[in-house]
Formats: sequence, structure tokens, C-alpha cells
Amino acid sequence: MDKAQARRARHERLRKRVSGTPGRPRLCVRRSLHHIYASLVDDAKGHTLAMASTRDQALAGELSSRTNVAAAAAVGSAIAAKAKAAGISEVVFDRGGYKYHGRVRALADAARQAGLTF
Repeated sequence: MDKAQARRARHERLRKRVSGTPGRPRLCVRRSLHHIYASLVDDAKGHTLAMASTRDQALAGELSSRTNVAAAAAVGSAIAAKAKAAGISEVVFDRGGYKYHGRVRALADAARQAGLTF
């Protein structure tokens, strides 16, 4: 089993317990070498309610790098702002099988500081 398969297995285990509802959607994180993505998902309907990433033109212009902890924190603040605009204050955090460390933790902490509860 390689690293990608192991991460997918951890994510499948996690998803057995974590599910998003209309009132409390799932904040899922996807990380790559060059970008980080965050989205709010209502699993009951299968809809994405909001999304933010380092690929967004609004965020990319103000970032010096898209691959560091500061960029992840900016994405966390952006997804929290979009959630507040959609009337969402509570979410369930889905770390996507990644360690709660580094960029994933920075995104989560920034989202909490911007007003999301999880």
C-alpha cells in the first residue's frame, strides 16, 4: 500500500463517522503539493455549498506563496467568510485522511478564528 492508498483508506474510515447535514455541513480539506482546497458539503443532498482555495483569483493575488501555512490560513479565513455569508456557523471538520498538522491545522485554526464552530 503506497502513501496515497493509505490516505484514502484513512479518509474512508473517517467518513464512516463524519457526515454533513444542511444545518451543519462538512468542511472538507484537500491538499496537494501546490494548492490547498476547502469546501462545505451537504452530504444529505450531495451539494457543495461553498468553496475556497489558493487557486481563487481573489486570494492568489494577495499571497506570496500558495504552498505555505500562511496560504492555508488565508483559505481558512475565506471559507469561514463564505460560510457566514451563507448563514452557516457550525461545521463538521473532515481532514481528508491527512494529519491534523501543518497546512491542515492552519486552515482549521483560521476558520475557527474567523467564526466557524467545530
